Amino acid sequence: MTGTKKDNYYAILMAGGVGSRFWPASKKSSPKQFLDILAVGETLFQTTFKRLSRLIPQENIYVLTNEDYVDVIKEQISSIHDDQIVAEPTMRNTAPSILLGSMKIYNKNPDASIVVAPSDHWIKEEADFITALEKAFLEVENSDKLITLGIQPNSPNTGYGYIEYDKDEKAEVKPVINFTEKPGEKKAQEFLDAGNYAWNAGIFIWRAETIIENFKTHLREMYDLFAKAEKLLNTKEEKQFIKENYHLAANISIDYGIMEKSDKVYMIPASFDWNDLGTWSSVQSELPKDEYGNTLIKARMLSENSHNNIISTESNKLVVVQGLDDYIIVEDKDVLMIIPKSNEQQIKEWRQNVMENYGDELG
Repeated sequence: MTGTKKDNYYAILMAGGVGSRFWPASKKSSPKQFLDILAVGETLFQTTFKRLSRLIPQENIYVLTNEDYVDVIKEQISSIHDDQIVAEPTMRNTAPSILLGSMKIYNKNPDASIVVAPSDHWIKEEADFITALEKAFLEVENSDKLITLGIQPNSPNTGYGYIEYDKDEKAEVKPVINFTEKPGEKKAQEFLDAGNYAWNAGIFIWRAETIIENFKTHLREMYDLFAKAEKLLNTKEEKQFIKENYHLAANISIDYGIMEKSDKVYMIPASFDWNDLGTWSSVQSELPKDEYGNTLIKARMLSENSHNNIISTESNKLVVVQGLDDYIIVEDKDVLMIIPKSNEQQIKEWRQNVMENYGDELG
């Protein structure tokens, strides 16, 4: 691969979420992407940045985040420059930030191709991920395709969106028929049985020019808003424009705003193991367990008759448990949470309850 072609490869790294299902370890002040949630020696954000930089020049990786997290991003990636960080003054869904990032990149390099990726996912087989990414970049180089990487489902998981693709297509790049939001258990099983559905990992690849044209077609009002800043992008005036106008953009996802409307969407089936680390249980699936199925994260345990628990502490604290099965125990400096795994989906509600009764700083 020539250096010239690689210079046209860019990334938009999405790093603005709160990770509320990982509360209390993940808070608004320190969301999960900036934590070493798997106790591997680096944060999810750092791992993702390094993974992308195996193919994409580091100076071509743009980070879209909340303005509250700019300093932590600079701390975690010391080589990053200010113009690579796009800070949202107001929380919005993915479409506005992706459009703004894509316009910045196009302004800098009209020949750019972009991968959009979440900053908090876990991918073990990084070489296979890079191979899939290279295929996608080559596919969009001379086309107007919007490509997504689809994950082969191994269970009727109700926590993911699904992509229906053309099962008769023999080529590796397959036309997408439909996107479905998180289904119920029965529908998820039907998708699994059908054999032509993949999990939506939220990883997209396209040319900068192509995605901007799609915004012109499908989200014209949003495009017109940001088009006013065309000559301000990548200048000192950009930040002020964002501060004054970003809140005017519709709060809409890229999936709903563009991908579900375009007839140019294709999928490359991924061969790598992928985990969106959306819950404490999903973290447990990536970590070792003791002989009783317990998983410890920065913790020690003395136990009796206790099985299949997840225990996470701030600093290798000793946790003594007896007769406890299928629980999640998470400690941070202000909060200790003890909750059955079966109630894991209620963690977001508990976080909200705590914030309302004890203060926003605890959420």
